Amino acid sequence: MVLANGDLEAARLGDRPALERVLTRSRQDLRRYAEFHCIVNDIEDAVQESLLLISRKLGDLRQLECFTSWLFRIVKRECNRLKRGRKLLTGQEIPESLLPIVYPEPAEWRQDVAAALESLPAHYREVVLLRDLEGLTIEEMAQQLRLTREAVKSRLHRARVLAREYLDS
Repeated sequence: MVLANGDLEAARLGDRPALERVLTRSRQDLRRYAEFHCIVNDIEDAVQESLLLISRKLGDLRQLECFTSWLFRIVKRECNRLKRGRKLLTGQEIPESLLPIVYPEPAEWRQDVAAALESLPAHYREVVLLRDLEGLTIEEMAQQLRLTREAVKSRLHRARVLAREYLDS
């Protein structure tokens, strides 16, 4: 994704034309990412909802370097929300034909990530899986784990630091 940092900073500070440029440039990448995580019929809805959320929350983003990963987390969370909603609405599993196509990663990556997760204490592993695999929000995780929002964020941060240290060694 190619974005001018000036546009991104201006958008974050409330410049509407800069925000429109940022959202326009981000749209195609969000759509491409959503194609891997959303049910076929939900792709466009997930992208639209994500763009709305991004436009409202961009001012809260503390580090511009995190913008791209932040976008992708938002759209993935939106895809998961739509999947949960569809399942709750219909009470049925989602048909295989509607699920996104999943391309396998190189086997060594899977093994490395699995080993890193396995090396984490259970309470850290749980928050990483809830956040990154199931796509739960911090609030949803806090409810499920019966922790404060701050405790969940702290635990997730520590878990990622430990996993990163394991993968770097």
